[in-house]
Amino acid sequence: MVETASFGRFHFNHHRPDLKRWVPAFLSSHRTLFTILWIVAFASVFVWQRNIVEELLTFRRVPGRQLPRLRPAVYNFTDFGGVGDGVTVNTKAFERAISAISKLGKNGGGQLNVPAGNWLTAPFNLTSHMTLFLDQDAVILGIQDEKYWPLMPPLPSYGYGREHRGARYGSLIHGQNLKDVVITGHNGTINGQGQTWWKKYKQKLLNHTRGPLVQIMWSSDIVISNITLRDSPFWTLHPYDCKNVTIKNVTILAPLYEAPNTDGIDPDSCEDMVIEDCYISVGDDGIAIKSGWDQYGVAYGRPSVNILIRNLVTRSIVRMPHIKAKRAAQMLEETPFRHFPFMHILFSWGTKLYVGRARAKPQCAGVSIGSEMSGGVSNVTVENLLVWNSRRAVRIKTSPGRGGYVRNINYRNVTFDNVRVGIVIKTDYNEHPDDGFDPKALPILEDISFNGVHGQQVRVPVRIHGSEEIPVKNVTFRDMSVGTTYKKKHIFQCAYIEGRVIGTVFPAPCDNLDRYDEQGRLVKRSNSQNVTDIDYDF
Repeated sequence: MVETASFGRFHFNHHRPDLKRWVPAFLSSHRTLFTILWIVAFASVFVWQRNIVEELLTFRRVPGRQLPRLRPAVYNFTDFGGVGDGVTVNTKAFERAISAISKLGKNGGGQLNVPAGNWLTAPFNLTSHMTLFLDQDAVILGIQDEKYWPLMPPLPSYGYGREHRGARYGSLIHGQNLKDVVITGHNGTINGQGQTWWKKYKQKLLNHTRGPLVQIMWSSDIVISNITLRDSPFWTLHPYDCKNVTIKNVTILAPLYEAPNTDGIDPDSCEDMVIEDCYISVGDDGIAIKSGWDQYGVAYGRPSVNILIRNLVTRSIVRMPHIKAKRAAQMLEETPFRHFPFMHILFSWGTKLYVGRARAKPQCAGVSIGSEMSGGVSNVTVENLLVWNSRRAVRIKTSPGRGGYVRNINYRNVTFDNVRVGIVIKTDYNEHPDDGFDPKALPILEDISFNGVHGQQVRVPVRIHGSEEIPVKNVTFRDMSVGTTYKKKHIFQCAYIEGRVIGTVFPAPCDNLDRYDEQGRLVKRSNSQNVTDIDYDF
């Protein structure tokens, strides 16, 4: 007997199924099933097409990036009561969040995410093992009323507040004696809202030195990256006596005019530092390397050493506004001469004839060393630098009374575009904190090289103004070609300089320098190191 199994209308023979009978029966009875399968297939195509469209629309919307997790613990600023309406003051919220992170140091620290919004705050302090992460469209706003800004002791290497004796205002974002601090984000912004500060400074309504936007002091292992810093009341980013600092992919902005002393980055008595891939456009020096002021810097004794600056685009003030006769007369009568750099003027006002000096506007540069360099500056490399629409490009400035040294400074692949003076070394920048400086404390300037200097629309490519007291020694020029706007003879200006030119240099170098061919063989020895060929008339 043959076993069969019956399932409804279908009979299956376990040994020999009758396909001729089974297939028509299967097709006939599964007409409904095929209909369902066809509907499912059609629906699948419809869903697939809809998903494609949604993906295209999603691509067009460009969704916000997820915030990376850079620490074991991650906090959102709104969880601590932060309100990003640009009106609510969030100082307490920042303090609560940072206090929570401060307890996590042994476990790797914490990350504070600041989302999109305008987060108004008074100054606050960071903690060690912390990451402050600013999301895209997140803006930390500094409160403009100075009564909310705490007062701090003057920096020990400056003797007193930079603009006034005694206490100084702290920075908007501050840190002292820290380790392992990161300020980063998706190009969020820290805005000091400096307009009120600049106006009060000019009107002499402030009783203390203005504070920086971000200041980190006596700290190590600091990273600042992928953010925008703008409109600082004073210097923008001021690492003071720090070690192992990295500043990368940072944009720093301030108006070119009417924003006094808004330096971009001021490495001050720092060691082992990298500044790279940054854009800086400010109302003073783009970068100014410092190490203390006169006798206070000498006593503090902390040099700036091992600093690499590369892949930088910067600009600063390109022209000096005209000084009206009435204002110049007031400046002559009101301003103590010893405190400021001056320009000589001759003019009349009313029935008086004034012959004297009036304070000039800041002589800014793309990258400066000094003038506060009394603790010493050495082992600095500046490479792949573009300075455009600026008054000065690269500059070293000092004076009798500074003491200290500037040595082992290397500039490579530097480009100037529409710059008044390309390379400046100035040894008579007579600005002092008080009358206690030692005029016999003479700085040493030596071992400075320029390799690969190019540009266009430059009035004076080189102005190196050494002196009998402070000669500039062992300066090297190689591979230099700068297009000039003036056809005067003396546009490569020198005084009291010793050094060499290797290969071809344009414009023609000053006679103070020895000449070598491309192979480094001496062609002509100079006997004119002390010749002065400085012309400030153009």
